[in-house]
Amino acid sequence: MIAIENIPIPFRLDFLNLAADDTASFCVAVLFAITINAESQAFVATFLGDARSDDKTRFHFNPLLHIDILGFLCFALAGFGWPKTMEINTERFSHPRFFLILTRLAGPAANLLLANIALSVVWIMGRYGTTDRVFIILFIVNITMSVYSMLPIPPLAGASLIPSPLPNRDNKKFQQIFNLSGALVLTGMVLAERFMGIKILSRWLDPMVLAVSDFLTKGLPG
Repeated sequence: MIAIENIPIPFRLDFLNLAADDTASFCVAVLFAITINAESQAFVATFLGDARSDDKTRFHFNPLLHIDILGFLCFALAGFGWPKTMEINTERFSHPRFFLILTRLAGPAANLLLANIALSVVWIMGRYGTTDRVFIILFIVNITMSVYSMLPIPPLAGASLIPSPLPNRDNKKFQQIFNLSGALVLTGMVLAERFMGIKILSRWLDPMVLAVSDFLTKGLPG
């Protein structure tokens, strides 16, 4: 098993004792996490039929354009968050409901893949007697984002499992309000956890993050 030494899982910034290197590594990991999450949704949506005439509005790979303010705040406070919602026109899908779910779930799936890549780098470096906290934090942040993204609360990927009460032509405005409301609820829960000590999400999801991390690290040869 690979030892994730002295790094909490999930990783959360300690504002009373910030370490410059860990803070920088965390910010880099977050930018990678939101970029791979958003761009994977764009790729799957395009592959399934929602192609755009100007793909540069999707495939720009600029993490700064994927930052959602509330999502980034949640990253800083709770170790998980979300990118800006990737716009998808389900009318272009041959199976709108099913393909929408596939597209949204591509985000956390990509985070899980990136976490495995980071873990592989950690393992290779470990074979030569070195460790790198950057890749360890990249692994933890992506595992955390992948697990928390399955919550059925917008704008997280799990919310795609909730059917819309409106037809596609009337859905866009509703979805915007739905996503904003969910983002505010998530931010409120995160603030309650961080500053009031009320365990709402972390009580159930942190053990899942730790379980996935343990499963992946134990799966590699020693």
